Amino acid sequence: MRASLVLFLCLAAAAHAAAPQPPSIIGRAWLVGDLSSGQILASHGADERIEPASLTKLMTAYVVFGALREKKISLGQQVPVSVRAWRAPGSRMFIEPRRPVTVDELIRGMEVQSGNDACIALAEAVAGSEEVFVQMMNRAAERLGLKNTRFVNATGLPDAKHYSTAGDLYKLSAALIRDFPAEYSQYYALKEFRYNNVPQLNRNRLLWLDPTVDGVKTGHTEAAGYCLIASSKRGSRRLLSVLLGGTSESGRAQESLKLLNWGFQLFDSVRLYGPGDAVKSLPVWKGTARAVKVGAQGELLVTVPKGEAEKLKAELVSQQPLIAPVAIGQQVGTLRVTFDGKPYAEYPLLALESVAPAGLLGRAWDTLRLWFK
Repeated sequence: MRASLVLFLCLAAAAHAAAPQPPSIIGRAWLVGDLSSGQILASHGADERIEPASLTKLMTAYVVFGALREKKISLGQQVPVSVRAWRAPGSRMFIEPRRPVTVDELIRGMEVQSGNDACIALAEAVAGSEEVFVQMMNRAAERLGLKNTRFVNATGLPDAKHYSTAGDLYKLSAALIRDFPAEYSQYYALKEFRYNNVPQLNRNRLLWLDPTVDGVKTGHTEAAGYCLIASSKRGSRRLLSVLLGGTSESGRAQESLKLLNWGFQLFDSVRLYGPGDAVKSLPVWKGTARAVKVGAQGELLVTVPKGEAEKLKAELVSQQPLIAPVAIGQQVGTLRVTFDGKPYAEYPLLALESVAPAGLLGRAWDTLRLWFK
């Protein structure tokens, strides 16, 4: 038996405007989404495979941050610089074989200067070799659901077998911000870094143009064009944009800012429920309680065009009958959200309390009741 309970959300709203059209963007592929709600607001060519260039270093950082959390390496640890790392082509932070360098310095060199030499040194520190480290990168990509991504190096140097998409890079950036918030805030808003008496500036121009931007990463090769993944937090909302195949360094900044401003100015974030809020109580059979409160794991936010919140409706769908025992955190239903009558988002609903099995007599009585239900 399938039970469906429709909940009409009482949300204030104003005008009934048409869905906002995204701005005209110069770039091969692009995407903008609201990390607060997890919704993509607009995209173009999001599944087209491209050369990710130095955006690759987001996965390099993701694996390094994981190694730090697991205490396989430490920030103050001194890393020996191999000849391979020292001779890395492309952008560099200028490490040297006989000059001590710490993991913290290498991360800064990777993020601010996009140092290929820093990436190889970090890969060797974590995995012993870049080749083994790349295997770790691809396993992480698989876990994160990056279905159109394959890495063959830790730097983003061109290779026909090294590719990703705007959609996958969005997922990767979102995971980095979500899974490593302290590391993200520590490294990605840095505007400059000096190492070996060489001062270098972060290539992300938005760090200077917009004080709400705190990352994420630039990239450039002849084939990839000028790329930029940018994130901005204004109030309680955080937006993330991906721009691939831009025509210039200044152009990628301006186009990314257009996407971020469009998302902030023309959309609202609507709070449906807070963490631990009960959405509804569902009936429970053969248990010590007749009902169980259900809700979301965290805060539920939905992003909608400004003034259009009244077009939201939510439907709680649960599989019935729900038989005890029920454990706290067990998924017992789904909240399906529609906007203007069309599917918009889905969220798992969990039991907010446990329900133990009833005694023999109680279970027998409910068995009889279900028989005639």
